[in-house]
Amino acid sequence: MINSEPIFTEEIRGFVLHGLHWIASTIELLGVVVIVCGVLAATVWSLNEMRGGAPADAFRSYRANLGRGILLGLEFLIAADIIGMVAIVPSLDRLAVLALIIVIRTFLSFSLQIEIEGRWPWRRHDREAGDAARGL
Repeated sequence: MINSEPIFTEEIRGFVLHGLHWIASTIELLGVVVIVCGVLAATVWSLNEMRGGAPADAFRSYRANLGRGILLGLEFLIAADIIGMVAIVPSLDRLAVLALIIVIRTFLSFSLQIEIEGRWPWRRHDREAGDAARGL
């Protein structure tokens, strides 16, 4: 026989939702901190390379390191959005907004990955095979 009584009381459900809200907010904050720290670390790293006398290498390194920091931060922000949507307030409107945000952030991640590595992601194997052939 199917029982239609709720498993959790309203108080427990409210406590769980409050906890999930804090978790999502913490992950969002962590994503922002990761991006800011990535910018600072990339800047310091690049300035040290510039002192070494290689400005062109410093610029390429700065762009790559900056992109890596942004990519990592975006991953945290996407995770927080998913937790916020699925666990806290599921609705069709929020689902549409979440889908749009994920599409935009995925496009940004894809673009940054291409910018960092300088090739299409599906060409990664070609470069690794070329490096192995040259003994790198």
